[in-house]
Amino acid sequence: MATRTARTAWNGTLQDGSGRVELASSKVGTFDVSWPKRTADEAGGTTSPEELIAAAHSACYSMALSNGLAQAGTPPQSLDTQADVTFQPGTGITGIHLTVVGRVEGADAEAFAAAAEDAKKNCPVSAALTGTTITLTASLA
Repeated sequence: MATRTARTAWNGTLQDGSGRVELASSKVGTFDVSWPKRTADEAGGTTSPEELIAAAHSACYSMALSNGLAQAGTPPQSLDTQADVTFQPGTGITGIHLTVVGRVEGADAEAFAAAAEDAKKNCPVSAALTGTTITLTASLA
């Protein structure tokens, strides 16, 4: 079993404050966060909880799909996965849309779509986010 840790140091109020998120386990970086940047279209070098969820979801989903395709005898040459997490102030996260394009020799569009849907349902991050609507667009390159 593995435990991963992130830490945030926050200063000030929600509206006027800001913080820094540290990826403590991996030590790969520390990133600025703030409410005004969280709700803006352009974050300008500042991340958000939603972007971090999108990163986790796209990585986890890619791993799950890669594994499912390999178990079906059609390992992927490549997968390009994007996760779009929509945030509405006052409401919260309103949805996640996964878009994946795969290069998979030996897989037809139907088999790829089925594997993609299975990965969406069964990747651990999807499972952790079951209270959120997750949609998917999957295609072969």
